[in-house]
Amino acid sequence: MESRKVQRVGYSTLSVSLPSSWVKEVGLKQGDLVVFLPEKGGSLKLMPSALAEHKEKEKEFVVNADLCDDPGMLERVIVGNYILGRGLLRVVSSKRIRSAHVEELRGILRRLIGLGIVEETSNEIVLQCSIDPTKFKMDMLLRRLSVITATMLDEATQALVEFDLELARDVILREDEADTVYWLAMRLLLSAQLVRDVAEKIGLEDPLHICMYRCILKHMELIADHAQDIAKAILELEKYKDKIEKQAIEDLSHLGRLVHSLLQKAIDCVFTGDIKIANGIIEIRKVIEMQKEKLMRGLPEIPHMRVIAWGLTGIADMVADIAAITINSALEKQSKICSPRQFP
Repeated sequence: MESRKVQRVGYSTLSVSLPSSWVKEVGLKQGDLVVFLPEKGGSLKLMPSALAEHKEKEKEFVVNADLCDDPGMLERVIVGNYILGRGLLRVVSSKRIRSAHVEELRGILRRLIGLGIVEETSNEIVLQCSIDPTKFKMDMLLRRLSVITATMLDEATQALVEFDLELARDVILREDEADTVYWLAMRLLLSAQLVRDVAEKIGLEDPLHICMYRCILKHMELIADHAQDIAKAILELEKYKDKIEKQAIEDLSHLGRLVHSLLQKAIDCVFTGDIKIANGIIEIRKVIEMQKEKLMRGLPEIPHMRVIAWGLTGIADMVADIAAITINSALEKQSKICSPRQFP
């Protein structure tokens, strides 16, 4: 870290000289303009005006479809660019774009809010994102994702109790909706990390909140994955229906309802910052682990039943992690539990 003294120039102007190494690195010369950007906490960001103008221009990124020859690779490259906040993508091929790639693109575009095809030829497809990140609030997206995941878990438990295969299929399809909200939220978080103004407009006043939301949203997305796996296991139980004891189903459904209750409490804690309830969730996680071990000993030798038990305890792990993150976040504020020491 380099420090410099503030100098007075004339009667009312204060100035600070710029480090010569930085001036050479960015190519500044006498007469060039610089841009000042006030930051939260009293800091000031300084950059050459040419660099600031360059940042404001939308870049186009070219995706080489010929190199995305593995299954699902092109889809993941598009999702990655979307999350990185890129607004203009050109998918190109040296020949005609393969029909499999076209179908892959059209399939993923249905799950990426704001991204659509604006130009298409035989060997090029141009995608553009029309999202204004400042139109969304991060707490709204988190609540939306939490509703989706809690619904998936609740319906998966109900499908198990009633052996409702249609409901299990609905749970599987709902996971796409969870991905859509999660990817949008990740795009906004990265934009907020790069542009302070965006962070404030989407409700992230403190940079630490970006990390907190990133962790919680990822845990929510993993919970949705677990709920989908549980629903898939329920579908596989069709062939073993006559071999499954009623007590085993009741034990699993009881565990599912308990985990669902903890999930809802954990999400409430995120917004209320209730450390006591969050701590209770973490402690109950230990009880769930003991229940799971007891269940695993009593479950019939049907692997799909065990998948359901592991899925529920996996969700409980994610819920406990969310509760721990909530405690850490709540401690940022002064409270009766923890406050700065007052010296006389």
